[in-house]
Amino acid sequence: MGLFNIFKSKEQQEQDNRQLEKSLEKTKSGFFQKIGKAIIGKSRLTEDFLDELEEILLSSDVGVNTTLKIIERLEKRVSRDKYMNSEELNDILKEEIVDLLSEHDNPLYTSFDLPPRDEPYVIMVVGVNGVGKTTTIGKLANQFRKAGKNVMIGAGDTFRAAAVDQLQIWAERAGVGIISRSMGSDPASVAFDAVQSAKAKGADVVILDTAGRLHNKVNLMNELEKVDRVVKKVIPDAPHETVLVLDASTGQNAIEQARQFLKSTQVNNLAITKLDGTAKGGVVIGIVDQFKIPVKYIGVGEKIDDLQLFNKELFIESLFRGKKE
Repeated sequence: MGLFNIFKSKEQQEQDNRQLEKSLEKTKSGFFQKIGKAIIGKSRLTEDFLDELEEILLSSDVGVNTTLKIIERLEKRVSRDKYMNSEELNDILKEEIVDLLSEHDNPLYTSFDLPPRDEPYVIMVVGVNGVGKTTTIGKLANQFRKAGKNVMIGAGDTFRAAAVDQLQIWAERAGVGIISRSMGSDPASVAFDAVQSAKAKGADVVILDTAGRLHNKVNLMNELEKVDRVVKKVIPDAPHETVLVLDASTGQNAIEQARQFLKSTQVNNLAITKLDGTAKGGVVIGIVDQFKIPVKYIGVGEKIDDLQLFNKELFIESLFRGKKE
C-alpha cells in the first residue's frame, strides 16, 4: 500500500478500520446482514437460496449484470470446491466478490505516495454538483500533505455559487495553497494558472476542481475536455489522474452518472463518497464491475481525515461481518 501506509502506526490503522466499520453500519444492517441470515444452515446451493441472494444483491444496488455474474461465479466455485457448511459458503461468496473487484486493480492507485517527478503530479477531479467533490478535494489535499507532499489546489468550479469559497476553506483546513478566480471565470483558465503556478513553485501535487453541472449537459463535457487540453500545454502528460467522484447514496443514479462522464472523460479511478450515510454500499461493487475502473478513495465521514484508500478485502470483510450490536 506504499510507504505512507506502511509507516502508519498500528493505532492509526486500527482507528481507520473502526471508522470504516462505522461508516458501513447502514449497509451492514441491510443486505449483507440478510445474506448472512440466508446462508445460515445451508449445506448446499438451492434455487430458493439463489433466488434470495439475487433479490438481496439487487436491493443493494449491486446491479443486474453484476448480480448475475456473482451468482454464476458462486455456482461454479461451489460445484468445484464442494463446500460442506454455511461458514464455507460465506467465505466463498466473500472471496468471489473480492476476486471480482480485483480484476480491475491498478497498482499505481494504492497509496498517497508518488513516484519521483521533475514536474507536479496533476489530479483532475470531476463529478456532478452535490456528490461531495469539493469535500473530497479538501480531504485528498490533506492526505497528500500528511504524506509530506507540497500540494496546491485549482478552484475551477467557477459556475456554482460559493464553490470557490468552500474550497478555500478546505484548503485552509488542509494547510495547502490554492489558485482561484472570481465566480464565472473560465475554468480552463483557472486550471492552466494553477498548474503553471504549481510548476513554478515546485509543488509535488496539484488538484484541480472542475465544473459540476448536470452530467447530461453537453457544455459541461466540452468544458472538461478543454481543461484537459490546456493542462497539457503546461505538462504534456497531465492530468496523471482523473478522479470521478460518485455519491454512494444515489445508488443506480451513480452508475448513470459514471456512464455519462466516461463518454467524454478518460477517468482513471473513482472516489465513492457518503458511504456513512447510506445502506447502498453495494453500489461500489456494481460500479467497478460495469466500468472496469478501480475505486481508489472512499469517504467514510465528514471530518477532514475521513478519506481512505479503498481496500477491497477490508471493505468486503467489514460488510460480511454484520452490524455490531
